[in-house]
Amino acid sequence: MFCDLWLIATVVALALAFDFVNGFHDTANAIASPISTRALNPRFAVLLAAVMNFVGALTFTGVAKTIGGKIADPMKLEAGLYIVLAALIAAIFWNLVTWYVGMPSSSSHALIGALTGAVVAAAGFSAVNAGGFTKIIASLILSPLVAATVGYTLMSLVRMVFANANPHRINNGFRKGQLFTAAFQAFTHGTNDAQKTMGIITFALVAGGFQDTLEVALWVKIAAALAMALGTYAGGWRIIKTVGTRIFPLRPSSGFSADLGSAVTILTATLLSQPVSTTHVISSSIVGVGLARRSSSVKWTTTRNMVTTWVFTIPATALIAALSFELLRWIFNVS
Repeated sequence: MFCDLWLIATVVALALAFDFVNGFHDTANAIASPISTRALNPRFAVLLAAVMNFVGALTFTGVAKTIGGKIADPMKLEAGLYIVLAALIAAIFWNLVTWYVGMPSSSSHALIGALTGAVVAAAGFSAVNAGGFTKIIASLILSPLVAATVGYTLMSLVRMVFANANPHRINNGFRKGQLFTAAFQAFTHGTNDAQKTMGIITFALVAGGFQDTLEVALWVKIAAALAMALGTYAGGWRIIKTVGTRIFPLRPSSGFSADLGSAVTILTATLLSQPVSTTHVISSSIVGVGLARRSSSVKWTTTRNMVTTWVFTIPATALIAALSFELLRWIFNVS
């Protein structure tokens, strides 16, 4: 029993560490646009994002239940706690590496790929819920396309409605509007990304026999929300620079359109209980906005590098998690 308590404590600590890393890794995307357009002071933007992430994280639990039960059934996994431990090691490692090089990869892809790889290493491919896994992958693939379309549509409408307006007045108006869109985007980020940590902790609690349902405990909600908020406040300036300046040179109107497009896409996914990559969604919305203005202005080299990172994230983290599980199996003599 003592061993199980030590193990679950380690898993929870690592899950919250992942959430903290997610806070400064992914939330940077949510405030990159208003900072790059000088709509918000960086320090205020980070504080706003931290508060709104905390509020968003406490609002929903549907995505947490999807992560906790749709990839694999934690009640059927004998080495469930070690599976989660291996998955978290892999996801945190991948997040730190991509953060260090300034590449906005997906924490969602990292966690889902890592959990799947660890499950396969522990119990084989048959232990993976093919239907649930396929739906999750579908949402991860479709959401960037939806975000790009929404961003393109919003930017096109803005250009049409304000075609003859005074540019200086329009820029000032949209800078003020970005206060709302930045807050909205940070809120939706919390509603989706923080739930993934809640889901992985709940998965571990069920697998370890500490609870028998996928209901998210209140202490899990608060801990995950607080960890993400603290991570957000720590900042993620490398990612902000990439998203805010190296995809498309944002103006207040295009930043407003990109933020609103991505926030609407993320919130829709949350309401459908589907995990999405906020990194993918935000970056794709910016690309859509860039296409609506002038496709030649989109920095396709940066976009191509991000897509390459996205494609490799799931298989890479799955492999790292599988190797981590085998190492844990050897160290702790896991059957």
